[in-house]
Amino acid sequence: MSFLVFFLVGIAAGVVGGLLGTGGCALMMPVIRFGFDFDPAFAVGTTLTAVVFTAGSGAVQHIRMGNVDKKSAWITGSSGVVGVIIGSIVFGYVKPYGDLIDLIIGIAFLLVTLRMLYEGGKGLMGANPLPQAVAGEVMPGTAVNKSLLGAAIGFLTGIIGLGGGYALVPSFIYLFKAPIRFAIGTSMASFVWMALVGAIFKFYQNVVNIPVAITLGVGALIGAIYGAKLVAKFKPAALKFLFGLLFLYVSLKYIFIYFGVAI
Repeated sequence: MSFLVFFLVGIAAGVVGGLLGTGGCALMMPVIRFGFDFDPAFAVGTTLTAVVFTAGSGAVQHIRMGNVDKKSAWITGSSGVVGVIIGSIVFGYVKPYGDLIDLIIGIAFLLVTLRMLYEGGKGLMGANPLPQAVAGEVMPGTAVNKSLLGAAIGFLTGIIGLGGGYALVPSFIYLFKAPIRFAIGTSMASFVWMALVGAIFKFYQNVVNIPVAITLGVGALIGAIYGAKLVAKFKPAALKFLFGLLFLYVSLKYIFIYFGVAI
């Protein structure tokens, strides 16, 4: 029965990720951390391993659709792998300090929460919250900037297991003014290697519940397909604002638990 629940959680996470473009990890991680009382390090490792499924599938789909700047994906992804290796080594030292991991994740969630509330709020008022995209068929930005971004996101991924839709997509949009389709597609193609290397490290660091990770990953894979189809049926701004409020609670829960306060 528990694996059925994990499967349903994966589906829900995939639907939300497909609707918001944030990736399923943003929902999977807090659910298994608080709903199933996973150790913070195991929540990170198990979620990152599950995300390999959706990142791999998404990368293949976006390559077929022509939404990937392959050169940018290679630059960002390769530097991201270096960042993941360094971040995973750091994770090995902080792994015993679950309360510190919770605090770091809470702060990271707070950043994405503020972005979702900002974009959702402006959208509800009829304004476009996104910068004007640069025209063209390649990802804007220099190779150096893409390398630095990839390394930073990879380092973050190695420590807290978040990075693809959560950090890379908004970075491509806001920093490089990339068209949304290139931002999402290139992010997927870049992040799949970060997720894979990060998952391998987490496996050797013994913080992955493999059956749960596979169950969540398969569920998220299915959910993401339906989430993408449901996008046209909902007002994106309203969804982002509502889920922004939800993630605000999640981020505060992570932060408060560090101080011994349960909400």
